[in-house]
Amino acid sequence: MNIKRILALSLAICLAITFFISVQAAPPNVIIIMADDQGYQDLGCFGSPKIKTPHIDRMAKEGMRFTDFYSGASVCTPSRAALLTGCYASRVGNLGVLFPRDKRGLNPDEITIADLLKTKGYATACIGKWHLGHLKEFLPTSQGFDTYFGVPYSNDMTLDPTQPLANDVVLREGVTLENIKNRVKKNLVPLMRDTKIIEYPADQNTLTKRYTEEAISFIKKNKEKPFFIYLPHTMPHIPLYATALFEGKSQIGLYGDTIEELDWSTGQILETLRKHKLEKNTLVVYTSDNGPWKLASNSWVKGNMNRRVGGFAHPLKGYKFSRFEGGMRVPTVMWWPGRIPAGKECSEVAASMDFLPTCAALAGAKLPEDRVIDGKNLLPLLEGRQGAKSPHEAFFYRTEAVRSGKWKLKRKELYNLEEDIGETKNLAGANPEVVKRLGGYLSAHKEDLAKNKRPAGGPPKQSRNKK
Repeated sequence: MNIKRILALSLAICLAITFFISVQAAPPNVIIIMADDQGYQDLGCFGSPKIKTPHIDRMAKEGMRFTDFYSGASVCTPSRAALLTGCYASRVGNLGVLFPRDKRGLNPDEITIADLLKTKGYATACIGKWHLGHLKEFLPTSQGFDTYFGVPYSNDMTLDPTQPLANDVVLREGVTLENIKNRVKKNLVPLMRDTKIIEYPADQNTLTKRYTEEAISFIKKNKEKPFFIYLPHTMPHIPLYATALFEGKSQIGLYGDTIEELDWSTGQILETLRKHKLEKNTLVVYTSDNGPWKLASNSWVKGNMNRRVGGFAHPLKGYKFSRFEGGMRVPTVMWWPGRIPAGKECSEVAASMDFLPTCAALAGAKLPEDRVIDGKNLLPLLEGRQGAKSPHEAFFYRTEAVRSGKWKLKRKELYNLEEDIGETKNLAGANPEVVKRLGGYLSAHKEDLAKNKRPAGGPPKQSRNKK
């Protein structure tokens, strides 16, 4: 073999190795899909007897089911703040549920998952229900997201008539530019693109479908570079809506219809990843923002007074708004073929606030050092490493309860969640040392929040640049 051929072969080998290393080192894509008010049992893979969710069930078979996974709160706004900032909601402004009349929101000084991933060249999109402030300075485009498409708060709310309209806004149901300020009515909410209203009132029957189409379009547009999609669905928050294709499909009425459409949506997104050969470099999470409404039937569903409206938290106790397990323990599935072992179950304590440090670890991004981050890196659990345990010595249900291992202390009530998942037997009297230990965790947590809490965004404070 002559010298030219040797050099050519050596160059080819070097190029191949370089290409292989670059492919292997490509930062993974991340998609977080979050339902609104979906109950713990409301997936086939979590035991639903009547709601059919074949796509998410397949996710679980090909990925990992998290049985002890917690949202950041039992209501909408604080649970979203915790997920995006990697912190307990009480630390980042302690926001309650925001309404169109509110002038506050998540402080733009906070560093979100999107902010962090953008430092590593990610394209970022928020698609769906935001609910962290509807004014321009609080919207996703001010919180690290390149683009936003969705409803700015819960779908049972109204319109802030001071919000700007797009030049090509679509006005429906008799609304005109002249009368829009007089058409502020409950359950009529705006659909936004970035910072402007593009449709009012939003056609809620089509939201799940349109969110799905938006997500697929974003994937196709950004398939050659790393991307992050945060997809907080509007459903199944009440009032309930589904497209004609799914309405009447489930066995339990409109609530089940909305879940089955969310399952379809998830399937469409996963299929898009497979089609473009992105599945082995994409982490996909399906979860919920909190537990279900405690509702059986009411006027939210016209003509279906005897059909189910709220979800099922079984076998957990409690619902949305509560600090019982049913309020904050949520069904969660994580999928990443080749990285997450297939068909596994994780019963270690984990939480939505762990997504930020986990995403940072995946992307090679540096966590901020000028603030407390409560979340922990879940990679050892995700990868099914031998002996991996929960990174949380204690997990706090706001400031009213705490879990450590199998034990949960809620005020003066102590439960062994391994043996009593329904929180039926108060074991405080028989375990005073456990009560003292968990009570100490809770007291220390409250003291830490008092020392290291950060303000919400709102007038008259002006935000600093994120650096």
